[in-house]
Amino acid sequence: MREIILDTETTGLDPAQGHRVVEIGAIELINHIPSGRTFHAYINPERDMPRDAEEVHGLSAEFLKSKPRFREIAGDLLAFIGDAMLVIHNAGFDAAFLNAELASLGLAALLPERFVDTLQLARSRFPMGPNNLDALCKRYGIDNSKRNKHGALLDAELLADCYIELIGGRQTALMLSAASTIEASVIEIAVHRGARPRPLIRTVTPAEQEAHELLVEELGPDALWRALGPFIHNPVMPAQAGLSGGG
Repeated sequence: MREIILDTETTGLDPAQGHRVVEIGAIELINHIPSGRTFHAYINPERDMPRDAEEVHGLSAEFLKSKPRFREIAGDLLAFIGDAMLVIHNAGFDAAFLNAELASLGLAALLPERFVDTLQLARSRFPMGPNNLDALCKRYGIDNSKRNKHGALLDAELLADCYIELIGGRQTALMLSAASTIEASVIEIAVHRGARPRPLIRTVTPAEQEAHELLVEELGPDALWRALGPFIHNPVMPAQAGLSGGG
């Protein structure tokens, strides 16, 4: 199972008021385990940076003016997230901004069913709160000492750790990963299994074969064993010397 932990930084709180995305950070999880693949981009919002927003993330208009515009990174972003579920803290906020940016380019919106909101997960587990990212890090003993200001990639990394804890912890994630690996191995074996290089040696004796055929005869014409006619009526191959026993 593939999931993307994602976070954004913006110029404000409402895309309907002209605010824009200025940073995106994303981390790939495979079976709830970070794969090592990440996506990160600073984005030129093509507008000013309000002081209160800059105080949150530390990104100035001067710093961002040399960065690519959203339309220049949209293709890479969409390729990275693919069709994975998107795990976001307070997902409604980021979804609104991302979909506003996509709409401005005439691109399809990210559908609501693709989002996993870790804020809602946290509220269901800890209804008395607080449930912001810093509070979750403190609750789960996750080191967030580098988080002097909000940063999309760092916040995505911290959220990945919090998400694993919210769904049951590292042990649960490892068990889910192991189960998926076993399932994939079984499927692989089933797909590639072919004929044996050497047929198994049949050890049924002629007397046992005859007794079995008499039993099937007594069961009547509808007996299930008649569906295995070739097994019943093929000549018996006695065990070869030196091949019986021992497994």
